[in-house]
Amino acid sequence: MLVEFLRAEASGGLIMLGATAVALIIANTELVHTYRDFLHQHAGIWLGSWSIDLSLQHWVNDGLMAIFFFLVGLEIKRELLFGELASPRRAALPVVAALGGAILPAALFLLLNGGGPYARGWGIPMATDIAFAVTILVLLGKRAPLWLKSFVTALAIADDILAVLVIAAFYSTSLDFTALAYAGVVVGGFAVANSLNLQRPAVYVVLSLLLWCFVLQSGIHATIAGVVAAAFVPASGRSPLPIDSTLSAGLLHDLDKLELVSENREDWEVVDDREAELEDIAVAAVRQRAPLYRLEHAILPWSAFVVLPLFALFNAGVTIPFDAFGLALRNPLALGIMLGLFLGKQLGITCFTWLAIRMGLGRLPAGATWRQLWGGAALAGIGFTMSIFIASLAFTDARELELAKLAILLGSFISAVFGVLLLRIAPPEMDSNA
Repeated sequence: MLVEFLRAEASGGLIMLGATAVALIIANTELVHTYRDFLHQHAGIWLGSWSIDLSLQHWVNDGLMAIFFFLVGLEIKRELLFGELASPRRAALPVVAALGGAILPAALFLLLNGGGPYARGWGIPMATDIAFAVTILVLLGKRAPLWLKSFVTALAIADDILAVLVIAAFYSTSLDFTALAYAGVVVGGFAVANSLNLQRPAVYVVLSLLLWCFVLQSGIHATIAGVVAAAFVPASGRSPLPIDSTLSAGLLHDLDKLELVSENREDWEVVDDREAELEDIAVAAVRQRAPLYRLEHAILPWSAFVVLPLFALFNAGVTIPFDAFGLALRNPLALGIMLGLFLGKQLGITCFTWLAIRMGLGRLPAGATWRQLWGGAALAGIGFTMSIFIASLAFTDARELELAKLAILLGSFISAVFGVLLLRIAPPEMDSNA
C-alpha cells in the first residue's frame, strides 16, 4: 500500500503543481477579476425548508476537501493499526518529529505576532503538504532513500492528526447545538454499523454524507466530518481472499522438503521466514477486503487527481507584487509564516528527532545520515494545501488572506529548494529498494 500511496501522491502532486501554476498565471493577468468572480458564484441544494447555499470556492473548501480529510482519516487509522504508527517504538520518531515540526513553527510565528491582530494565524506554519513533499522525494530517486520516504510519510500523517485537532479546537465558529445533536445521532449510526461489522462501503458513504451536512450546519468545520467518519470504517474483512490451494500447498510442500533435507541452519531460518511471509499474505488478503482498504483504494486517485488540484486552482490564485519578497520580510504576518515553514520545521523536526534518539525512544536506520533527515525536515516545510486551508479559516479579511497565501507560497518554495539541495549533495542510497 505504501508504494501505491507514494505513486499516487507523487503523480497527484505534479498535477497539483500544474493547477497552482495556472491559478498564479490567471491571478497575475487581466483575467484576475473574472477568476475571482467565478470563485464567488453561488450554488446550492434545497430540500423543502432545508438548504445549503455556498460559493463555488466554499464548495471546494468545505465539500470536496471533506473527501480529502476522509482519506486522511483512513490513512491515519491504517497507520495506527498496521503501519509505521502501529508500534510505539516505530511510531516514536515520526510522532516526536511531528510534534517538533508543529511546536517550533507556531512558536516562531507567535514570537512575531503574539498579542497582535495576526495572532490567530499561528496554526498556518504547522502544516506539511504530503503530496508535494512525497512528489519531490520520489523525483529525487535514490537521493531520497526508502527509509526517508517512509519517515516523511509517517511524519506527515502524524502532522495531519495535529492539524485536524487544531482545526477542530481553534478554528471553529459559534456552535449550533441542535445540528451537533443530529451529528451525534449519525455518529451513533456509525457505531452501530461498526459493531455489526457491516462491510458494505455504501453504508459508510451515506452516513458520511449525512454527517457532513450536520457538521456543516453546526459551526465545526465540515471537513472534520470526514476524519470522524473514517474512524468508524472497519479495518478487517469477514473472510480472506480465495487463494490458489494448489499453488499454496505446493509452496508449503517445497518449504517443508527443504527444511527436512537441509542440515544448514540458515536454510531452516529461510523456511521460517517464508512461512511467516505466507501468513502475512493471508492477513493482508483479509485486510484488502476490508471497507477501509477498499475505500482508501477507491478514493486515493480522486483525492490526488481531482480534489487537491481543484483546491489549488481555487485557492492558489495570488496576485504577486513586484517586490513580493521584500513585502513579506516587512510584514510580521508573512514573515512569521515564512520563518515558521522554513526555519521552524527544520529546527523542530531535526532537534526533536535528535532528542528522541538521545532519550532512547528510537534510532535512525542503518546507513541513514543526519543530512538526509535534515533534507526531509526541510521538505516538511512545504505547507501549501493544509497551510492555505488553515489560513482561509484564520482570516476573513481579503488582504490578510492574500498576504498569508503569498507567504505560504514563498515559504514552501524556499523550503522545497533547500530540501532538494540538501538531498542532492547527500550520498545516494545504495539500497535497490530506494
